Amino acid sequence: MGKAEEIRYVGVNDHQIDLFEGQFDVPQGMAYNSYVLCDQKTAVFDTVDIKFCDEWLKNIERELNGKAPDYLVVLHMEPDHSGSIRRFWETYPSCKLVATMKAVSMMPQFFGEDFLPETISVKTGDTLNLGSSEISFLTAPMVHWPEVMMAYDAKSKTLFSADAFGKFGALDRDEDWTDEARRYYFGIVGKFGPQVQNVLKAAAELDIKRICPLHGPVLGEDLGYYMKLYDTWSSYSPEEEGVVINFTSVYGNTKKAVLYLEKCLTELGCPKVVVNDLARCDIHKAVADCFRYSGMILATTTYNGGIFPFMHQLLHGLSERGFKKRKIGLVENGTWALAAAKTIVSLLEGCKELEFAETTVSIKSAMTDQNCEQLMALAKEFV
Repeated sequence: MGKAEEIRYVGVNDHQIDLFEGQFDVPQGMAYNSYVLCDQKTAVFDTVDIKFCDEWLKNIERELNGKAPDYLVVLHMEPDHSGSIRRFWETYPSCKLVATMKAVSMMPQFFGEDFLPETISVKTGDTLNLGSSEISFLTAPMVHWPEVMMAYDAKSKTLFSADAFGKFGALDRDEDWTDEARRYYFGIVGKFGPQVQNVLKAAAELDIKRICPLHGPVLGEDLGYYMKLYDTWSSYSPEEEGVVINFTSVYGNTKKAVLYLEKCLTELGCPKVVVNDLARCDIHKAVADCFRYSGMILATTTYNGGIFPFMHQLLHGLSERGFKKRKIGLVENGTWALAAAKTIVSLLEGCKELEFAETTVSIKSAMTDQNCEQLMALAKEFV
């Protein structure tokens, strides 16, 4: 966004971070986006992580030539976006804060009881007039916190989308949007599909030409592509036909079975086969892959009367995000008391609209010719 535009970018890139929210690997860093809309009155949209407050305040001062903004619009209270609110208020004490009532109630929790700026509480349908621009607000509870809202500038046809349509990665790194946006969505927002669906229906009534998220690049082209992906993801529908095989293996025998199964699926013409070694891959990418493809096969060893820890972590991640509408195949391994398949089924009990394959492959230590036949039979159920 250039200076000639009324909406100007004042966010920052974070290359100090290694784990976003303490769990998501972000080798390309993160962007904390903030925007300024300049009109007769000026509004800043969200702050940044407190570690980058000085840089952010300098960006605002540069874009406004030292003029004090009139409003700070708070779309989301998570600290990577709200962390600099108090410093902003101390710098611009006459500025009014615009937020949902829920967000206003959260502010003393973050900034202390002595934090007393002038606030304007808004809800869906409320507007803020800046001159030739009029901002309308759309509450988006549980996308992905209860206080979240979005804002729409009818003049520029811009949607300020909070965390929706965001992705991992700093803006000074060039990488594909979709993979990191998918991992971001299912890692952070995926549990709240119905709420995302509600917001998408409301947003469909708006003439949107540009989306300004709080993470990742501004989206100004092919918006139908991004909207369609969000509709697919939030409805829990498969994005692609294919099979993801997630496995754990202690001594290599389960891995041999997985490689044989991969070969069977490929020979049978499966359009896409993805194999994830859960002990070595990014677990959040594995979660995203499970939502991406129409079929999922889980192969794991019996361990302490249950399943191997990495498989347990994956299933917990799927269950808490409302995994559904998929076909599931099971491959278990064990030397004496096979329990993996039964454990997997029990851990997925809360997931809806799952279809389990008729063939369950049970390996006792090492793969046999009979297991090879079973693996081929299992593959045929997915092709």
